[in-house]
Amino acid sequence: MALLEADGLVKRFDELTAVDHLSLHVEPGEIFGLVGPDGAGKSTALRLLVGVLDPDEGRIVVDGLDVAKRPEEVRERLGYMPQQYSLYGDLTVAENLKFFADMYFVPKRERRERLERLYRFSRLEPYKKRPAGKLSGGMYKKLALSCNMIHTPKLLLLDEPTTGVDPLSRRELWDILYTFAAEGVGIVICTPYMDEAERCHHVALMHQGRLLESDAPRAILARFHEELFEVQLDDAEAAQQILVAMPGVRRCYPTGVVLKVALTPDPANDRRIREALGGHGLKFTSVEKVRPSFEDVFLAAVEQAA
Repeated sequence: MALLEADGLVKRFDELTAVDHLSLHVEPGEIFGLVGPDGAGKSTALRLLVGVLDPDEGRIVVDGLDVAKRPEEVRERLGYMPQQYSLYGDLTVAENLKFFADMYFVPKRERRERLERLYRFSRLEPYKKRPAGKLSGGMYKKLALSCNMIHTPKLLLLDEPTTGVDPLSRRELWDILYTFAAEGVGIVICTPYMDEAERCHHVALMHQGRLLESDAPRAILARFHEELFEVQLDDAEAAQQILVAMPGVRRCYPTGVVLKVALTPDPANDRRIREALGGHGLKFTSVEKVRPSFEDVFLAAVEQAA
């Protein structure tokens, strides 16, 4: 039995359908990523799953319990970390952990072992006397994660935990999540970062409240059947206008210092790109075939859905 089962969830705000018939299933020990840009409906979906919002349609079951019928029992099994700062800034690291331990009625005989474990994962013990409001972004997120794990929930729901976090802290947060998942905790994580999709065991790409793709990362990437090229040159704007008009080109857009071109598969694509640019007098540094990223997959899925 899945740890989390959500079927046909719909949430409307007046004329806006923020979540449109969303279904997902999360197994124990699985990191399930809801991946998409701002406004995709990820945060609303998470609020539905945790019971903060009631769905207009659909059903949610956590660990065999219907969220609508037994909300208090469900909340005992959940840890929820919202985007907004949810800790007490004037309380120290240790005081915040104690407060959450009291709030979740953690038995006092178990607290020492749990705190030692969380300090070990988060590396926050040297800072336990520091007010939460004085922590860096990454340290704050690790403290918030620790506070939500103090009662050892079965399911952890995280709303963009790595947003605004430096690369090192971001990696450390993921290391902590992998440790929890290895112990059987189910994790649902919302993120706008496409590169984080490959870190998950299962990925659901969201756009305008709907699922575009939902599968293991490798399976999603394997279904991508376009050819991708990166073109490096000085006049990217002029090159984009030329390549967009070329037969077989699905998309052409700048990314970083290169121009990315997605085409219908054809053994002659490399030559055709070079000839199109050279025929208009544009000099290029390189034309290189590359593997797709989740950003490429997402853009293709949005185009197909449209």
